[in-house]
Amino acid sequence: MRGEVFHYDQDHDYGYVNGVDGKRYIFSRSDLIQDMAIAKGVLVEFTPDDGTAHEIVAAKPAAPSPNGRPEQSGQTFETRLLRPMGLWAYFLRALGDDYRNFTGRACRKEFWAFYLWFYVILVALFGFGILLNLAIGGFDDGPRTSIGYIPALLFVLAGILPSIAVVVRRLHDIGLTGWLVLLCYTPALGALAVLIFGLIPSQPGENRWGFMPARAQI
Repeated sequence: MRGEVFHYDQDHDYGYVNGVDGKRYIFSRSDLIQDMAIAKGVLVEFTPDDGTAHEIVAAKPAAPSPNGRPEQSGQTFETRLLRPMGLWAYFLRALGDDYRNFTGRACRKEFWAFYLWFYVILVALFGFGILLNLAIGGFDDGPRTSIGYIPALLFVLAGILPSIAVVVRRLHDIGLTGWLVLLCYTPALGALAVLIFGLIPSQPGENRWGFMPARAQI
């Protein structure tokens, strides 16, 4: 099958390929059968197997057009290799490419990176809202409006889906079903469930959701 690399995390050695059938397949470097650069947008050919891409090779170049240049699909392919990711990069990816990614695995570093920056930004926006309310309502009589809290509210709403996705991937990483994410939103057990899921080490080797992220501590 022909496809295009959607994402590859060199630090944790896993990625996704978008197949021409409209499905997304997970892979690691061990699934490559030739030495090649893996970057977002690279065209590949692979053998699909229950949500996993195997026997990945670089796709053959397109036939040259009449002007002598290879025909392209109109996309500008990124050839820069992805580097190991820091906490901020994990957070940005969770809000961007992976905001609705409920497959694959997320190590503890990725999980806590998301929640660390999420609450840092939320506290900053909340503090900004207090100052804005005081500026509008007057510093002498105290705030008389709540309009300053709107940015924090919008940020929380934008983070709901990415937070669910990162917890689901963390559950996959420890070998549990993603449906246990519902425990994180129960009034009595929510905070405790998040803490426990975030502290359990990665499941060694490969499970039904992919390979153990490289450099993850067992």
